[in-house]
Amino acid sequence: MRCLVTGATGYIGGRLAPRLLDAGHTVRCLSRSAGRLRDVPWADRVEVVEGDLGRPDTLAPAFQDVDVAYFLMHSLGQPGFEELDRRAAENFAAAARAAGVRRIVYLGGPETPAGDRPSPHLRSRAEVGDILLASGVPTAVLRAAVIIGSGSASFEMLRYLTERLPVMITPRWVHNRIQPIAVRDVLRYLIAAADLPPEVNRGFDIGGPDVLTYEQMMHRYAAVAGLRRRVILPVRPLSPWLSAHWVGAITPVPNAIARPLVASLVHEAVTHEHDIAVHVPDGDLLGFDEAVRRALDKIRDADVETRWSNAAGRDVAAEPLPSDPSWSGGSVYIDDRHRDVQAPAAALWRVIESVGGENGWYSFPLAWSVRGWLDRLVGGVGLRRGRRDRDRLLVGEALDWWRVEEICPGELLRLRAEMRVPGRAWLEMYAERVDDTHSRYRQRAVFVPRGLAGHAYWAAVLPFHGVIFSGMARNIARGAEQLDPKAPSRVP
Repeated sequence: MRCLVTGATGYIGGRLAPRLLDAGHTVRCLSRSAGRLRDVPWADRVEVVEGDLGRPDTLAPAFQDVDVAYFLMHSLGQPGFEELDRRAAENFAAAARAAGVRRIVYLGGPETPAGDRPSPHLRSRAEVGDILLASGVPTAVLRAAVIIGSGSASFEMLRYLTERLPVMITPRWVHNRIQPIAVRDVLRYLIAAADLPPEVNRGFDIGGPDVLTYEQMMHRYAAVAGLRRRVILPVRPLSPWLSAHWVGAITPVPNAIARPLVASLVHEAVTHEHDIAVHVPDGDLLGFDEAVRRALDKIRDADVETRWSNAAGRDVAAEPLPSDPSWSGGSVYIDDRHRDVQAPAAALWRVIESVGGENGWYSFPLAWSVRGWLDRLVGGVGLRRGRRDRDRLLVGEALDWWRVEEICPGELLRLRAEMRVPGRAWLEMYAERVDDTHSRYRQRAVFVPRGLAGHAYWAAVLPFHGVIFSGMARNIARGAEQLDPKAPSRVP
């Protein structure tokens, strides 16, 4: 069967594509930038077509000769995400209908209980489902609540809240019932939905075997993780808005995403029917504890396939790195440094590729931490997104407040800033070979200011660059020299 996957750079889509391949299907991925799928392990097994669901004129090649089309994208965290997703769903539906697609499969959110006013997030999820069901193409809408899996935004919220707060004051929604589902089971339902009979055009609730309150989920997470029992004190006045800021301060999930997720937790999220079992046997659905255990095992083994932060929003689409000052009227600031390294380029590259996350940035940790907190205070991502993998980076994935824009293995790592700054910023790190035992480290920070505020910002941080960037270059070089030159390297 020929399958089209949208959202293949995201959390679910990035896991679904290789599993569809393993199930014997042919897979095509739609992406605004084909380069963002260049380094995934299954890249050579799929066809990647560039297109944008916000631009209907770009979609026809992606939908041509497709049997099943998966709608797995969303704009959560972006300004006006409801309108963005509405247009995307309308364009997707029209393109699928015009191409004669036989089935659409969509992963949405739980239905809001009767009489409750849905949150913007759940309202948008339901609206997208309705648009696809009315497309004229047989559609399966799978409605899931909290997804438990390594790298899931909902799981990261639960994990960090529980691990970092042995005693916590919580809002009333911690007593609401939730029916979580393991990411493994979500993927199984998505794959099986491709084979539904053509007369099936409806929504299905999907959930795991356990119905728990959020408070119970935190206690059970603590037990599985080997933590002491948490003390949870619910407080009535804590509004969803305050809750979102609280979540944003404690977890890696930024306020822009935490707000709609928390607003959705004020509703109970349990299945109202289980009709999916008529078409897809339940099999061995994972319980909450086992799903958490597997997620933690993957995190500890640094085997996290995809993460919620890997999906870049529309407002952080890649823009070209300016090659000379005239590109922006002469306003390009550059901090360029280099160090001679008494170690081979392969050792230097290993240090470069390991930057960020738990490994740190090799310079003045307190300054990086303070900058990260300041970024989160103004609604940015901060440093808490970390790394997906301790040793290896892929083009397009998040790395703390950066996104990996380019990798030339053994030679260049280019990062694009996603922190809140009045302009655009990049950081480049090069490993240049001198001979078999010596190399040169080059580091280049580029900033394109936006307006007077951008110029003022660069002037304000310039005094710190001498300390931070010079220390970073020095310590990366020193780190390479301390490595065993005979240690294995993945550089080809």
